[in-house]
Amino acid sequence: MSEKNKVIVILGPTASGKSDVAVSLALRLRSGQAKKLGIKGSEIISADSRQVYKKLDIGTGKITKKEMKGVPHHLLDVANPKQRFSVAQYKMLTNRTIRQIVNNCKIPILCGGTGFYIDSVINDTSLPPVPPNKKIREKLNKKSTSQLFKILKKLDPARAESIDVKNPRRLVRAIEIAKVLGKVPKIKPQKSKHKVLKIGIKTEEKELKKRIDKRIDKWFEEGLLKEVKDLHKKGLSWKRMSELGLEYKIVANFLRGPLRKKVSRVPLDISGLKKEMSEKTWQYAKRQITWFKRDENIIWLPPKINLIEKEVKKFLI
Repeated sequence: MSEKNKVIVILGPTASGKSDVAVSLALRLRSGQAKKLGIKGSEIISADSRQVYKKLDIGTGKITKKEMKGVPHHLLDVANPKQRFSVAQYKMLTNRTIRQIVNNCKIPILCGGTGFYIDSVINDTSLPPVPPNKKIREKLNKKSTSQLFKILKKLDPARAESIDVKNPRRLVRAIEIAKVLGKVPKIKPQKSKHKVLKIGIKTEEKELKKRIDKRIDKWFEEGLLKEVKDLHKKGLSWKRMSELGLEYKIVANFLRGPLRKKVSRVPLDISGLKKEMSEKTWQYAKRQITWFKRDENIIWLPPKINLIEKEVKKFLI
């Protein structure tokens, strides 16, 4: 990969409209004016830790073929949901895709809300060389998130302060690393291989909440319940479903009903289901915003393509 390839990043919290912005920008980068800059267009690379999985469409808000408007998209549907897909795998595949796009004289647009994925590529973060330990994972996977957090806090208090306490997969991985290395090493950014423009989609709190509620309503209209039922019928366990994001966890718990030995705040009807999903999605969005606000290089703009295009043109000249 050549030094300092130009990469555009469109990021922000869930439901902020990132995908629409990225597609609109990609279409404008096909224009005659863009070609004067030596650009033959652009392609989009998803930076979403769940959209990498096949058949997880509605509950991840995965962009449809129609919504893509002919713009090539990458890192969607590349993994089996029954198997874990690591950030190391994402980094490798994304760097390979960036090379391919740049070699075709196009601009890569990295678009998504998984900050850890974005950082792994843009900051070329060095990941701990600790292989998965099946025995440790089997034991830890039986524990609740609160139990996992207590274990991690005892092993590595510093990592416990920064981790997403509601993400069992990351808690298990952090404990796994801490048991091998004594503590989870800080992930230090290396010298970036890319010249990067980071644009954050800024949405007012009231508007973002409204967008979240509207999207949840749309998901149920499109058949979210059926999607989860079909995934389970095809062999995706309820336990694995619960690891694939809060939407799938909430719906899986709802559908399991009396099968669960321990029931904690499971809504009794669709209205309650939507309400719980809305509340937890908003909490998740706030955690995403907190993560991104650590980065002073992000330019925060409303989802208005003309404003964003101005920043992109300055970046490309």
